[in-house]
Amino acid sequence: MNELIWFLFAIVNFVLILIVYKIFGKTGLFAWIAMGTVIANIQVTKTIELFGLTATLGNVMYGTLFLATDALNEKYGIKDAKKAVYLGFASLLGMVIIMQMALWFTPSSEDFAHEALQTIFGIIPRIALGSIIAYLVSQLLDVYIFQRIKAKFPTDQALYIRNIGSTLISQFVDTLIFVPIAFLGLYDMSILISIFITTYLIKLMVALLDTPFVYMIKKITPLENNKS
Repeated sequence: MNELIWFLFAIVNFVLILIVYKIFGKTGLFAWIAMGTVIANIQVTKTIELFGLTATLGNVMYGTLFLATDALNEKYGIKDAKKAVYLGFASLLGMVIIMQMALWFTPSSEDFAHEALQTIFGIIPRIALGSIIAYLVSQLLDVYIFQRIKAKFPTDQALYIRNIGSTLISQFVDTLIFVPIAFLGLYDMSILISIFITTYLIKLMVALLDTPFVYMIKKITPLENNKS
């Protein structure tokens, strides 16, 4: 059932981006990226069996960040796309600092959540370090490649080339940086290799699945535009 749930999970994420953009416009995409960087780094602590291999759960949410960035790049330009990348970086860094300090508090005798929070957020600093480095490098690379491809293929019909092409390269770099930093020493090498392969393949699947939604965002007129 994991594969079916994963596909449904991806579609729900993409539809939510459309709704957020329709209601809030560019601000909605910025908000999604700020939220998504935090959620993706929490979800990634959970491993699942997917297509016969071990995978981390955060790949869909993380992939939506590239969708949102590409949409901003396409509709509003490279300046707003870079702004979104830096916003995501700040959100992730803020989450790490705040939650690490939250763990310093001694729980009361009635507390039931501390151990669960310790399990999730105790590993977050290492995951976040890998994610922060990978996120900045890959997202800025994605923004740059997207614009380079757009210069050669500027038509609306070629939007899929810009979206998929930039993601193919940037997501490989992202995975190459993130997986060793986040998980080296935590899992056996065979599982680590499996996570690397499935992480990249799933990100590519997300890039293929999100392409129609990039076209939809391109055509959507946010409600805030109608109000103005």
